Amino acid sequence: MGGVNAPAALRHWLTTGASLTAKLKAHSLAFRVQRLRQRSGRCLSDEAAAIGLPRAGRVWEREVLLRCDNTPVVYAHTAVPVAATASDWPLFSALGERSLGSTLFGDPQVRRGELEFARLRGGHPLHERARLALGGLNGAGGPVPPEQILYARRCLYRRHQGLLLVTEVFLPSVLDLVLQNNTTIMMNRS
Repeated sequence: MGGVNAPAALRHWLTTGASLTAKLKAHSLAFRVQRLRQRSGRCLSDEAAAIGLPRAGRVWEREVLLRCDNTPVVYAHTAVPVAATASDWPLFSALGERSLGSTLFGDPQVRRGELEFARLRGGHPLHERARLALGGLNGAGGPVPPEQILYARRCLYRRHQGLLLVTEVFLPSVLDLVLQNNTTIMMNRS
């Protein structure tokens, strides 16, 4: 995890090599994907090089909240170069509120790259987008203060000639998830 220095309780979430969707499902009674938007947009400057663009440019982007028992626990951002073809990522445009992770891990033609990790401070575009996504919520999974550091990971996926970059920002509420004898409970942190 390099110099990210994530809290011990968060490390197993960040470093899991398996599907995050599967892990979240195992830690909740009701998992769901809340699609925030899916549209053409401009990638972040640090995403451009990862997806083979010479500079920040147009991509297809998807933003979702992953919810466990209706509590948002992960904000996810996906960027796909507009040059990708429908045969590269045939289901991307029709995902709706289905999990991208289930699609990626269920397709034998998809190759997963190495995980990269980051600490996001207030002002980072993904920190701000995660905060905006949570803006209208109260209680568990509520707004994240701008000074709170958020931890993220990203991974590049390849299918045929297409590239797809997924960044997952872990919200503080993910630390409340506990797996106990195949039963999940949300614990209040004191």
